[in-house]
Amino acid sequence: MSLELRHYTHVEPVRQTIVDVHVEVRQRDLGLTGPFYSADRFNERLSGHSSAPGWEAVLAYDGGEPAGFAYATPLGPDTRWWAAMTTPLPDGYTVETGKRTLALNEIVVRRPWRGTGLAQRIHEELLAGRSEERVTLLVNPTAGDGKVQAVYERWGYQKIGEQQPFPDSPVFASMMRTPLKQSAR
Repeated sequence: MSLELRHYTHVEPVRQTIVDVHVEVRQRDLGLTGPFYSADRFNERLSGHSSAPGWEAVLAYDGGEPAGFAYATPLGPDTRWWAAMTTPLPDGYTVETGKRTLALNEIVVRRPWRGTGLAQRIHEELLAGRSEERVTLLVNPTAGDGKVQAVYERWGYQKIGEQQPFPDSPVFASMMRTPLKQSAR
């Protein structure tokens, strides 16, 4: 396995690859169906995320074949990220400046590369060049019977509450990792 990790700050060169990999993993592999998981809805979310200042993606390629990706966006002062929280957070916790919190919007690895450490490698590569103080993500707590959330916990994330950002989305566990970068374990 000769993996190459590539950074992108513009979505158009990799949009179709990201959408195709997302659909393959979420729909075919994991069986997630319904309008929220459709290619069109994901592409709309991707457009919204990638139009924000500071958007960045890391794609992994194995011999030219896409193996996985992650992308993230800094939360700006006008973010709606925290509006869907179902649990209150401490005063000041949700104040954003565009430099405080990075939202990890997606991380997806195709089946042949799962269990190889590639997801964490992509994740850490994405965070390595970032200057934000902390990183947040949403995870479906039922994904993999809780195993996906447990992976994020091993990576240093802690659950801070729950949110449902769209009427047809699952209720996600909202997780935070502070500081953004962790020392090697």
